[in-house]
Amino acid sequence: MNQDAIVHEPVLCEPLISLIAPQPGEIVVDATVGHGGHAQLLANAIGKTGRLIGFDVDVGNLERAQARLSASMGSESPQVDLIRANFQDFEQELDTLGVGGVDVLVADLGVSTDQLLDASRGFTFTEDGPLDMRLDDRLETTVADLVNRLSENELADLIYHNSQERFSRRIAKRICQSRRDKRITTTRELVRVVCLALGVSESSYREKIHPATRTFLAFRMAVNFELESLKALLAAAPSRLNTGGRIAIISFHSGEDRIVKRDFLDRKRSGLYEIVTKKPIRPSREEVQRNARSRSAKLRVARRTAEVHNAA
Repeated sequence: MNQDAIVHEPVLCEPLISLIAPQPGEIVVDATVGHGGHAQLLANAIGKTGRLIGFDVDVGNLERAQARLSASMGSESPQVDLIRANFQDFEQELDTLGVGGVDVLVADLGVSTDQLLDASRGFTFTEDGPLDMRLDDRLETTVADLVNRLSENELADLIYHNSQERFSRRIAKRICQSRRDKRITTTRELVRVVCLALGVSESSYREKIHPATRTFLAFRMAVNFELESLKALLAAAPSRLNTGGRIAIISFHSGEDRIVKRDFLDRKRSGLYEIVTKKPIRPSREEVQRNARSRSAKLRVARRTAEVHNAA
């Protein structure tokens, strides 16, 4: 599959821009720049007097985002800095740029469509490929390493806590049984093991989602430290947001959304945040029809209301 021909459509664009209301001249951080869909909207809003700082761990994403921004902005482009870094390190990267406070911080926690469909990276189970799933190829550990190294209990806990897979112990047991005969190294092999554990066929199943979906999600999140990175971003955000600054997080499953919800509530109780979205914003029916991958997206937005040192 030609990855360059795959178009990744950003989700919840209208409510995102409406709720965070980026203004001309503001400093905006897109913590997960991807193909630049949200970044383009942010850049249009802040104009040539603003500054856009984007992070991504995937070189291909950064190249696509740069091309998109260059083609769409022209002389009205803000200052743009696109940096290959995990967003958990955004404070350090801002220090390197000489940037103190920012006005808007946006993070879309979804994976780009081209990444999900790239069999060579191991994200998809519709085609066979290496059991990798690293978003950042500088990371040393792959999913194959986790699958073949962790104990049965560790595997079960990983699968359950990251994806709420209720059959996690059954799947972990089957993984350990299978790897005794042969190391599990491909996506097709892991799919087969999961389906055997669940007693379903690889090609015919009644559920709306593939039976291996939650297991793949759990391992992808683990190998990329996704929940740990999210927690680090949320912990650092208050000290970098200017008073009145807005933070917006788009999550795609309950584990991520729960972390964001609790963080925003804790910051509200301490006097740091005003919660803009009392309930998460979901995509409209029209957006889901247009882009099925948006169906699980949830947007939460908060606003900085006080200086950190004044908080109780």
